[in-house]
Amino acid sequence: MTAPDSYPGRDSYAGRDSYPGRNPEIYDLGTHWRQLVQNWVARRNYHTVHDTVSVSLQFDLHEAGRMVTVRFMTTKKLLVAFATDGNYLRQDQLAIAAAASNAWNTEQLNPMLSVWDVRGPRPCLAGVCDLPLTCRITQADFDALANDWVDRARQMFSRCHQVFKL
Repeated sequence: MTAPDSYPGRDSYAGRDSYPGRNPEIYDLGTHWRQLVQNWVARRNYHTVHDTVSVSLQFDLHEAGRMVTVRFMTTKKLLVAFATDGNYLRQDQLAIAAAASNAWNTEQLNPMLSVWDVRGPRPCLAGVCDLPLTCRITQADFDALANDWVDRARQMFSRCHQVFKL
């Protein structure tokens, strides 16, 4: 009897699968998230920082005169991409920031922007995207997804700066 996720002609080994006639390897995200992120980052012109729990990258948000940082890390069940422009919000900006978050999340139909104040000195705007660590994904599919997350972060923070003056 074959294993539930195997079939004749399928070469299976720890963390990756090869399909006859197809080159792309499929990676278990929980095991290979760091490799997937590092491969994606290596093909882009981002400043990166690696530590024991995360891979962070930065890019210029020219229209706002700021840098956006995207930090990839894991929780017990998720790969998380946490994005911020490093702009701390003043007390008088909190209501506008909440309105900006609500507008973005409603228009995009994919909540990701919030006013964030976790273990930080002051609140800031933050975007969060995630994938379950149980996902299996090719490098090309991960690249497309990570590109989308960065593009959305760029649009989100640009809009917050241009429309809401945050």
